[in-house]
Amino acid sequence: MISHMRRLLSLSTAMVVASTAIAAAEPSAELIAAAKAEGTLTTIALPHDWCGYGGVIEGFKAKYGLTVNELNPDAGSGDEIEAIKANKDNKGDQAPDVIDVGLSFGPSAKTDKLIQPYKVETWDTIPDTAKDADGYWYGDYYGVMSFEVNKDLVKESPKDWADLLKPEFANMVALAGDPRTANQAISGVFAAGLSAAGGDVAKAGEAGLAFFKELNSKGNFVPVIGKSAPLAQGTTPIILRWDYNALADRDTLAGNPPVDVVVPASGVVAGVYVQAISAYAPHPNAAKLWMEYLYSDEGQLGWLKGYCHPIRFNDLAKNGKIPQDLLDKLPPAAAYEKAVFPTLEEQSAYKEAITKGWDTVVGANVQ
Repeated sequence: MISHMRRLLSLSTAMVVASTAIAAAEPSAELIAAAKAEGTLTTIALPHDWCGYGGVIEGFKAKYGLTVNELNPDAGSGDEIEAIKANKDNKGDQAPDVIDVGLSFGPSAKTDKLIQPYKVETWDTIPDTAKDADGYWYGDYYGVMSFEVNKDLVKESPKDWADLLKPEFANMVALAGDPRTANQAISGVFAAGLSAAGGDVAKAGEAGLAFFKELNSKGNFVPVIGKSAPLAQGTTPIILRWDYNALADRDTLAGNPPVDVVVPASGVVAGVYVQAISAYAPHPNAAKLWMEYLYSDEGQLGWLKGYCHPIRFNDLAKNGKIPQDLLDKLPPAAAYEKAVFPTLEEQSAYKEAITKGWDTVVGANVQ
């Protein structure tokens, strides 16, 4: 279903591209009115410094006048799924209308009947390999796993995964989430394993656990969820996280401390996240309008401002809709040339291996 995902990064990738008129299409007046009548959209797991979401949320509110009820900004993909399950019969403030989760969570949520189908006006400009044909889930953006480094405490940044095992990085290395539930952290373990396994995707899950077992036994691993605050404080001087989060921190911290963002020399893993609407959404029309906004040119460029490659990047670039100043702020294209986009089947396999094996193999309680 998603076997050609590895070619998403190339601007020459073949994809279905709709006309500029369709790409610029606005949601119907009926949908806008129905969403405004509901008045509120409930989101979950959208920290404002993730992928430019702060600006995206404000843009949505300004354009349509809805209230956005934001639940648990630091939740992981697994937590989002559990929030839907726990609130099936709840139409109150704790029931999410929409989710933004790692790619592998989309198909499983569809199988479990936790999400509902909806196709936005710009549907045809989303690559077929990055969406469910029936509209249950659809890719929104992607980035690559990187090293975010506090340069006040780390004079020479690690260049590859094996470097993290060096004694000079004792008590420094953290994941950006709990690898038992959070897609970003699972991807970090997989990326380390991909490097250790010489690029063998089939062996990368187990190899990643072995790598972190060694990292932990050497005293280099810090079982604290890495974010900008512990990075700046020195609790987690090296964080393994998506490049767009690391680049956003570099801007936000503004040199205090200085931040280095390194795409490793091997084990370069790209991660696609997907959007979906809860099957039990209390505000289904607001949820649909939110999706229309996210996949509009405005919404897609909002993500790009947060250093994420929006899923319609190729379509926007082809039609000359990406401001040059945004392109200039992205890392060099060469940094992404080795990126691997795991298939759904591959993700399912390594996700299961990592989430089930973390406690027994690594034994570090990340929190």
